[in-house]
Amino acid sequence: MNEFVVLAVVIVLALGAYWSLVIFPRQREFQKQQKYVRQLHAGDEMITFGGIIGRVQTIDADAGIALVEIADGVVVRMVTASLLRPYDPEELEEAARAAQARPTSSETAG
Repeated sequence: MNEFVVLAVVIVLALGAYWSLVIFPRQREFQKQQKYVRQLHAGDEMITFGGIIGRVQTIDADAGIALVEIADGVVVRMVTASLLRPYDPEELEEAARAAQARPTSSETAG
């Protein structure tokens, strides 16, 4: 009987750790992304899940679909869940510079 209680406590602790380390951060990220999509308006520039930069034309929140212009005259229908974040050229430039300044594993190994 005592072993069963210890096993039950260990399982509960493991599930709690899994939830706090895996599930909770994903839920927070999903909620943050959903909040971003709800705040989008026509004309906003954003980056898609695939890394495409586009300008929102219209959003049908009920259907979860957005019309996004990815080039002059090229408008695609996209699932709103794939609209990740606002397009900020300075932020992307900084990230690219930081990535170039970081040594790769092959440079540090040899």
